[in-house]
Amino acid sequence: MGKSKVLDRRRRSVRNIRKITRTMELISTARFKRAMDRAAAGSAFADRLTALLGHLAASGTEVAHPLLDARAERRRAVLLVLTSNRGLCGGYNSAVMRLAVLQRTKLQEEYAKLSVEVSGKRGVSAFKFRKLPVDERYFHFDAKPAFTDVEVLARRYMEDFLDGRIDRVDVAYTRLESVSRQYPIVETLLPYQSLAEEENGGLHHAEYEFLPSSQSILEEIVPFTFKIRLFRCFLESAAAEQIARMIAMKTATENADSMLANLSMAYNRARQTQITSEILEIVSGAEALQGE
Repeated sequence: MGKSKVLDRRRRSVRNIRKITRTMELISTARFKRAMDRAAAGSAFADRLTALLGHLAASGTEVAHPLLDARAERRRAVLLVLTSNRGLCGGYNSAVMRLAVLQRTKLQEEYAKLSVEVSGKRGVSAFKFRKLPVDERYFHFDAKPAFTDVEVLARRYMEDFLDGRIDRVDVAYTRLESVSRQYPIVETLLPYQSLAEEENGGLHHAEYEFLPSSQSILEEIVPFTFKIRLFRCFLESAAAEQIARMIAMKTATENADSMLANLSMAYNRARQTQITSEILEIVSGAEALQGE
């Protein structure tokens, strides 16, 4: 009797957990679709702006801006790490953290001073567990990061870079290549050095007419491109988080189904054994009474 009761309690417990994991899977699926659309739009916009700057460089226009200038002196760098505020998303946070810790060690060797900034409670907890200092913490970038919030962060980075307070900005996040492929990456956003790659990428020579001038246009495009690139990092990171949580919860739900099947089989066997034992006891008691 005791064994069947224990198995029945375990079945009820697994069923309750399955309800939670199934609900979280459905929520992550809905959020993933919205986050995927935003990430795709942000990536397309950022790629188009980058291509535009590359075309300008290939056209023979002098593309000059302080945000494009690499610093000879390596005084201070900033490492921004994008993680999630919540868990239950598989190895999403741990993969980013492993890469971020390696990049932190590398930047410490190259620069006199390093500032580590972390977005997400899980990243802050991971750095605290490793007893590594965190200079800035951000918890308001959740499943749906807003451009206005990212713009505030981007403006501070640009101002510090232009004023010489920082010489480099790296972002460690999860790159969203497709629904089936996401991977952690460290991307250097400042100084912005992708123009040379675009120029050498086989772009054809084109002629442009600028109004009022090419320099005034570049002064608007280059800072805005940096903001969009940083925003894309947040968008792709948020979408990858939902994919990781969706997959993790789907796996947990399937494991719960398998466990329920095994527990139900064990419960039925225990009940069968119990019923057989009770029948034998009844039959034995009846025979004993007949013998008297």
